[in-house]
Amino acid sequence: MSRGQIRNATGDSFFVWEGDVLVVNILGKPSAAKDAIGKPKGTQLKVSVTAAPVAGKATDHMVRFLAPLFGVPVADIDVVFGRENVNKQLRIKAPKKLPAVFAQGTLDL
Repeated sequence: MSRGQIRNATGDSFFVWEGDVLVVNILGKPSAAKDAIGKPKGTQLKVSVTAAPVAGKATDHMVRFLAPLFGVPVADIDVVFGRENVNKQLRIKAPKKLPAVFAQGTLDL
């Protein structure tokens, strides 16, 4: 699969299912006041984290923040691209639960 196909895998949504893997496009906001999942913005989901953007530490913090919200261990979240960028894509293996924004996100399409 080429990088372009990965990047466009979600089409017009911020997420797509590939079997039991949830692919999510993220617009990260490091150094925020609190860790939080925001609203979808186009084909990305805004996620704020308190960690500073230093050598991928904000992305690592984001993965640790998101793992319990999806009911998965940190090891089941793969950063496809954007480890040191605000634009990133995550692959979450067999999430046990979904934050409410995923139900709302499908309604906006």
